[in-house]
Formats: sequence, C-alpha cells, structure tokens
Amino acid sequence: MTAQIAIILLGALAGGLVNGLTGFGTGLTAIGIWLYAVPPPIAVALAIICSVVSQLQTLPMIWHAVEWRRVLPFVIPGLIGVPIGTMLLPLIDAHAFKAGVGVFLVAYATYVLARKVRMHSAWGGRLADGAAGFGGGILGGLAGLAGPLVVIWTDLRGYAKDRRRSVLQLFNLSILSMALVSQAAFGLLTRQVGVSVLAALPGTLCGVWLGSQIYKRLGDRGFQQIVMTFLLILGLVLVWSSR
Repeated sequence: MTAQIAIILLGALAGGLVNGLTGFGTGLTAIGIWLYAVPPPIAVALAIICSVVSQLQTLPMIWHAVEWRRVLPFVIPGLIGVPIGTMLLPLIDAHAFKAGVGVFLVAYATYVLARKVRMHSAWGGRLADGAAGFGGGILGGLAGLAGPLVVIWTDLRGYAKDRRRSVLQLFNLSILSMALVSQAAFGLLTRQVGVSVLAALPGTLCGVWLGSQIYKRLGDRGFQQIVMTFLLILGLVLVWSSR
C-alpha cells in the first residue's frame, strides 16, 4: 500500500510539473507511471481529475492574456469533436494511428527546434482556428491527445507564450471538463478513484507550482523549445509503443 501511494504521488508530481510548465501533458506524463500502481480505468480518471486541478491552479497566472475571441473558435469546435473522436475509436487501427501521429510530432518538433525564426501566419483566420480546435477535440476523444494539434497551430500563428498558453490551457480545460462529466455520468468516478485522487493531489499541487515558477522565468523562445522537446519525446514514445 505504501509503495502504491508513493507511485501515485510520483506520477502526480511529474504530471503536475509538466502541466505547470507547458499548460498540458499531465495525463501523457503521469499515466505511464500510475499504471504500475492502479488499473487503466483508475489511471485515466485520475489523469482527468489531476489535469483539471492543474489547469485551474495556473489559470490565474495566464488570465490576463485570455482573449475570448481567440479562444472560443478553438474551444467550441473542440467540444463538438470529442464525441466524434470517441465514436471513431473502434474504426481506427491503433498501431497505425499512433505511428502516424508519432512520426508527425517528431518531424514537426525537430523542424521547430532547428528553425531560427518564429512563424507568423494568419492563413484561414478564425475558420482555420476552428478546424484546429475540431481536430484537437477528435484526437482528444480518440486517444487523449487534445493538446498537440493546438500547440502546433498556435506555433504557426506565432503567438507569444502567454497568449499561446491561454488558448491551449482554456482549450484543454474545456475538453477535460467534458471528459470529467462523461466519467461521472457513466459511473466511473468510484471510491477507488477518490482514494487515488487524495493520494495524488499533494504531488499535483507541488508539481504544478514548481512548473509554473519555471514558466514565469522563460522567454518566448525558451518556452517554445521546452514545449517542442516535450512533443518530440511524446512522438518518439508513440512510435515506439506502436511497434
């Protein structure tokens, strides 16, 4: 029991640190650790709850940068895309999907890390933003990968770090809140989930605080490099796990 609590706490600390630093990635970071201590349904529910807590904890930090006319074109189509992604799940070859997404993330992150200048594309306007949000929602419902597509799109837009994070964070918070409501509606928030959340919360709160302190000290380029490095690692993990 002590070892189980320690693993849950460690996963929460790692996931909180990444989320506090980048604005996403709690589940992507922590689930692989939590699966050593709890079954997959508990790990998924724990990831959703800790992600929502992480997003709410750092929301005051980026609230000044929130522009609803920029955020809503991502959020509304994203919420529509989540159930569509869930419905597509039985139709998709999981190995081919993970390999394809992984190769794309590795290629794009490598390109950005090597790039010397920031992109500044206004192509497509709000309609294109909505398409990116819709695609992110589908990926979120399909594989829990709501964040990466919006990360890439806001990079192409050339957003500075606070504006970029405000879009990403409110998008993720909306998608995750919908996922949490779905979990509750299907009776998946069990007593075991509650006990695991109590064990994880101290690690989540501490990790988010530490990550947010590092975030505050980063410039635009430093933030971009950290986010793209995380996407590169995620891409490599997806490619490896698709074998």
